[in-house]
Amino acid sequence: MRYLLLAIVVLAINLMPFLAPPTWMVLVFYKLNSNLNSFALIAIGVVAAASGRYMLARATRLIRHRLTPRYLANLSYVKDRLTTGNSSRVLYFVFFILSPLPSAQVFEAAALVDAPLLSITAAFMAGRIVSYSLSVFGASTLKEHGMSSIFLSSLTSPWGIALQLICLVAIYALMRVDWQGRFGHRDRENA
Repeated sequence: MRYLLLAIVVLAINLMPFLAPPTWMVLVFYKLNSNLNSFALIAIGVVAAASGRYMLARATRLIRHRLTPRYLANLSYVKDRLTTGNSSRVLYFVFFILSPLPSAQVFEAAALVDAPLLSITAAFMAGRIVSYSLSVFGASTLKEHGMSSIFLSSLTSPWGIALQLICLVAIYALMRVDWQGRFGHRDRENA
């Protein structure tokens, strides 16, 4: 029952477009306050987080039809620039695996540029296997040494909320930039 509750909590917070606590924080909280199996925590965290982010991106994609043709053309240009060539594709997916940006905003941006969501979700899962493993096993060490109360008191941070709000504003600002106008002349010169 506790594993099911964890899956529901992680899925729910990953459906939130902003101001949700990071999943690693929830997993650490569960590890510090229960005796749940570490490998199960990681597996549930990865699958539920990826499912939630994928559903969030699909929902975000539904608003594309409300964007002006200028925005859609701009987003299409950004997608083409990011995905043209093999090295660009590799960098694109490495960004989604290792990005320090809040994943909600990364998935929202991916949905708006009409990026391949299944591939991005797979890359996200690969990255989260590593980061959640480090978080959960690190929490196990804290718990063994009696340092969990210090860590738990530091989890609520106004800086985390500010970063998510800044990312939302940045996504909006990036949509307003005429990328084709800025870089299109370079493409024509290089052709």
